[in-house]
Amino acid sequence: MGFPEQQQQVPGSQQQMRPAPDCGEDSYRGSGKLTGKVAVITGADSGIGRAVAIAFAREGADLVLSYLSEHEDAAEVEKLVRDAGRRAVLVPGDLSDSTHCYALIDTAVKEFGTIDVLVSNAAYQMTHDNLEEISDEEFDYTFKVNVSAYFTLVKAALPHMKAGASIIGSSSVNSDMPSPTLAPYAATKAAIANLSASLAQLLGLRGIRVNSVAPGPIWTPLIPSTMPVEKVTAFGDDTPLGRAGQPAELAPAYVLLAGDDGSYISGARVAVTGGRPIL
Repeated sequence: MGFPEQQQQVPGSQQQMRPAPDCGEDSYRGSGKLTGKVAVITGADSGIGRAVAIAFAREGADLVLSYLSEHEDAAEVEKLVRDAGRRAVLVPGDLSDSTHCYALIDTAVKEFGTIDVLVSNAAYQMTHDNLEEISDEEFDYTFKVNVSAYFTLVKAALPHMKAGASIIGSSSVNSDMPSPTLAPYAATKAAIANLSASLAQLLGLRGIRVNSVAPGPIWTPLIPSTMPVEKVTAFGDDTPLGRAGQPAELAPAYVLLAGDDGSYISGARVAVTGGRPIL
């Protein structure tokens, strides 16, 4: 299929992508599956997080939308949520700082009094052809954003979650098919899958379900902002379906895991990979 040549600075902006990712703005139709629920979504300004926010709002949930600094993208999502008749609270900041993770949960509780769904989706990655290119600081930052923030958010949210609540981590096909050029990122995605499985067992008796979603190659701002041009233009072409996925194609999996339809699904890793197998 292929994409036009393009490059951005990290963290990337959805508004600058060509073509714009499809996050379900014009296609997702809700049916009340999350009516009355409160969800916290990280990385909610663009890509998968944006698609999940749109779907959750149209399914009836009020949202706390966490993002780094992409204010224009986040404002678009806020409008989409409000157009769906739901409340949206924007919380910018760097999740590599555990203090901000606690502040994010505090904001959710102050605004809504409870947390029914936590989606830990924000992620950092960078492409490197040689191990020597990866600084210690970058390796540590990748784990802080992708894994440590997940742990901290869950720990902070638990006192405010009741039986029936759901926690969802965004893993990746890289969790057991690791790309050598995304070594730190791939390692974090394996950690997310395993942490989710452990949490499912730890929290099951509280009635709290924990799962992860493993996307394959999905067209999001991470791609043009962290990959070289030649990988951007061919992104997703090597999947069995022959193309990259769109964020909107991930949203139904998150809705299933967040709502009552997934009431007996816990400890799972749901693959949405375009045909690439995961173990």
